[in-house]
Amino acid sequence: MSDSSIEKPDSRSILVVVGAATRDIAADDPRGWKMGGGVTYSAIAAASVGVRVRALIGVDEVAATAAELDTLRGAGVDVQLVQLSSGPVFDNRRTPAGRQQFAVAASDQLSVASLPHDWQAPQAALLAPVAGEMGHDWATAFAPASFVTLAAQGMLRRLHPGHEVVRLAFEHGPVVHRADAIALSREDVAAGAPPIRDWTRPGQHVLVTHGKRGSVELMRTATGLTGRFMPPLPMRKAIDPTGAGDTFIAAWLAARMLVGDGRRALVVASVMSSLAVLSTSLADMPTHDDLCRELVTLRESRRGA
Repeated sequence: MSDSSIEKPDSRSILVVVGAATRDIAADDPRGWKMGGGVTYSAIAAASVGVRVRALIGVDEVAATAAELDTLRGAGVDVQLVQLSSGPVFDNRRTPAGRQQFAVAASDQLSVASLPHDWQAPQAALLAPVAGEMGHDWATAFAPASFVTLAAQGMLRRLHPGHEVVRLAFEHGPVVHRADAIALSREDVAAGAPPIRDWTRPGQHVLVTHGKRGSVELMRTATGLTGRFMPPLPMRKAIDPTGAGDTFIAAWLAARMLVGDGRRALVVASVMSSLAVLSTSLADMPTHDDLCRELVTLRESRRGA
């Protein structure tokens, strides 16, 4: 792959993304809410990078007919819905001190039995829980050869309807042990986590995102940790940062599937997440063409430097 293009997917480059979709209260939407959640932003980001995406999405009755699902399908995502009696609903309030997130409704568990049999051995899988809806049994959901990435943020939240969302400290468990890569934000780490060397195994990757300060990829080896830093490419003033972290994780994984190069995957992830902060919904998320155009610009600026 050159810096100016991303190869289109072949039959091997299948990514399965799993999680519950959220409904986020939004006064500017006629419905009073917008669909979000890691599974939706991750699915559309990975499809834009160029892999084939299958998305298993938990939805409540209201979200099951959301227009955003057609947006995903239009981007080439193979969508399969799992009906939930209760799906996660958030009220995100912006304050001078930052975002406060309140729970309107909690989520049912997303059963591993809902994963189609022919989706269980993809090249890669991304577990993208948003509200603790995925249990320990997801540790054995995918074939051993599948590269599994865990977006851990959704495991670090406790929802009590009517109350502010509670952040939990990061803990080791079966899903964390199974994952080949674990993604965390700086805020997740700040909530409490044991030293990385205490809960990682050799071969695992750890991605830590820190908004406008960039990201770090760490890899556990038999002798310790290696790492690389990547700044935002480029730095942008965010219109809406919602979904930028999910975009980063999914773009990193999709690029890694296509090129197998850690540094290039980080470049693609950084460019995609930088573009994502200019979006206000799934409908205007960056496309494959947007990504390629930014990669060309980045290459030319480096040549000039």
